Amino acid sequence: MMNKRELELYIHIPFCAKKCAYCDFLSFAAPERTYREYMDKLIEELCGQSRCFGDSLVTTIFLGGGTPSILSPELVGELFAMLYQCFDVAEDAEITIEANPGTLTMEKLEVYRESRINRLSLGLQSADDQELRFLGRIHSFDDFLKSYQRARQAGFSNISVDLMSALPGQDVHSWKNTLRKVTMLKPEHISAYSLMIEEGTRFYDWYGEDDGCKGNRPAEDGRDSQMDLPPLPDEDTDREIYHMTRTFLASQGYERYEISNYARPGFVCRHNAGYWTGVDYLGLGLGASSYIGGFRYRNVADMREYLSLDLKEAGAAAREIKELTLTDKMEEFMFLGLRMMEGVSGNEFLGRFGRNMWKVYGPVFDRLAAQGLIEIITPRVRLTERGIDVSNRVLCEFLL
Repeated sequence: MMNKRELELYIHIPFCAKKCAYCDFLSFAAPERTYREYMDKLIEELCGQSRCFGDSLVTTIFLGGGTPSILSPELVGELFAMLYQCFDVAEDAEITIEANPGTLTMEKLEVYRESRINRLSLGLQSADDQELRFLGRIHSFDDFLKSYQRARQAGFSNISVDLMSALPGQDVHSWKNTLRKVTMLKPEHISAYSLMIEEGTRFYDWYGEDDGCKGNRPAEDGRDSQMDLPPLPDEDTDREIYHMTRTFLASQGYERYEISNYARPGFVCRHNAGYWTGVDYLGLGLGASSYIGGFRYRNVADMREYLSLDLKEAGAAAREIKELTLTDKMEEFMFLGLRMMEGVSGNEFLGRFGRNMWKVYGPVFDRLAAQGLIEIITPRVRLTERGIDVSNRVLCEFLL
């Protein structure tokens, strides 16, 4: 057991009740009959892939999407029953399912517990019902409260709440109101990301090509309706929101351990920390990504193609396969590891790559330290608060 390689599993459920206006994830609404067909194929892939991982111990599992909680409890139960047959899962594995408050029932929660799911990630986004409607969410804050209470009643002692800031029309006051309402509930973990306007979304149609204040917003029935859209917060407001989030959550007992993630002591998301620190992970399902033994690949993203494949053989759904070079690995170590508040370790860099981190990146460290963007506490390097404010620019400095 001690000699087994650590492995994380990500399982993608692409279905959702309704596509949100900001979402660019691989997700879509579908008839329930498609759920059954997809889950059968997913289990086939799971069994096929497992034959290559007999020497691995699964330490975390994450069901993401989409909205995994849209599935019936029977389908979730079948998936986990087969998963435990095929993979060696650690007794203390962190097992997370993403859930939309508008889709949770007590029956589902009970099946989750029976399936050893021990962490629930609730996608709230905002405690303001008007902001939720504009985002295209299917739930209200009251729906969230009821789902949260059900989860506690079902025995969940590790709940994460996803929040989104810098929303159209949002200001510091409305965001702080969301933080107050959520922290009163004392969830174990909070993810607080800023809204990104991504191509291919309705938000991009509304905000991507103009000044972010006006545009044609398509009505729900497909007709165009001319209307004034609430403006996006400016950059200064966005940064004020970020700094206030850190300060407020710290006052409520939450430690920021990654640029956008906060946890009570002992409740850091182990699965995501694995991504940021280079643990091997296997992605199962439509469009899922994997990183195994220095190779990165992604599954097919077309549903018809995925359902038509024979997935009894390992890797049958894999596309876009790339072997990472030493340079690729060093770059990823830096710009993923520096997202963590503890930063990166020169000792770990040497152990992984056989190279001295200061010899590889010394001039970059000197330049960024002189600008007050990184802090060097040998053997570690981490971003300063100022560096976090311009993290995208700072992290690009580590491309070789």
